[in-house]
Amino acid sequence: MAWNINSVPDQTGRTAVVTGANSGLGYHTANALAARGARVILACRNREKAEAAVAAIRANHPGARAEFRPLDLADLKSVEAFAATLGAELPALDLLVNNAGVMALPLVRTRDGFEMQVGTNHLGHFALTGRLLPLLDAAPAARIVTVASLAHKTGTIDLNDLNWEQRRYSKWPAYGQAKLANLVFAHELHRRLAAAGRRTVSIAAHPGFAATNLLMAGPRMENSLLGKVAMAFGGAAFAQSADRGAIPILHAATAPDVAGGSYWGPDGTLELWGRRAVPAQAAQKARDPETGRRLWVLSESLTAVAYLG
Repeated sequence: MAWNINSVPDQTGRTAVVTGANSGLGYHTANALAARGARVILACRNREKAEAAVAAIRANHPGARAEFRPLDLADLKSVEAFAATLGAELPALDLLVNNAGVMALPLVRTRDGFEMQVGTNHLGHFALTGRLLPLLDAAPAARIVTVASLAHKTGTIDLNDLNWEQRRYSKWPAYGQAKLANLVFAHELHRRLAAAGRRTVSIAAHPGFAATNLLMAGPRMENSLLGKVAMAFGGAAFAQSADRGAIPILHAATAPDVAGGSYWGPDGTLELWGRRAVPAQAAQKARDPETGRRLWVLSESLTAVAYLG
């Protein structure tokens, strides 16, 4: 049976944070959660776009509890301020969806000097998760869902030069590294939560090939007409819709039978498309405990956010 918004179990009484929820996968994830009764906090960098997304969700579902809070994952001070605001306002947090990301950008650095793709996709979410963990642990059955990508299979993590300070920069290998880091983090987070006896669980999901704003971000920054045409054609010809791409994320976030440490993707050919979520195939390098341990230690050092040690 095809998935639809009513496939999400009732979320009444739950509070969720979705990063990068002003468009694409994040928007459709937030929209579905709000439709099913959750209080959803759209954690976004762009106020105007986020407030438009909140208005759209409320228009789609009158009475929906959707709201915006500013968060720039490329600025660790913004991450700290966001977590402090929520800590003062919420007794507990039931769901964190680490969704926001950037893809195939020219070399740009975050406010803290990190390469933008690994800095936003991984290090920002690593710090955010650590700072929100007390709120998550205060909930009876909290979940942390980290959005990975099929691109993790092409990635290699250079633990000696995570931020491309010594290597010659290349945007697609940098993206592969960042998305591999997402999945390594999700698995290592699961191991550490389980070892600490926490009720909070870590789950990963990927959308397959979905048409989102990520496809055009890099070509726009480079002002590349060829890149824009290639991404527009690829998205139109081969990608599934963003709402379809959100299915595995929503499954990981809400399905009652989901175990900590699991990884979900679309049920179609090569996990590129689908109408249902099924267990996805993670590359062995994404599940390697030693890589997970070393990336965790490095991430703590870079972000100055230490937890579950």
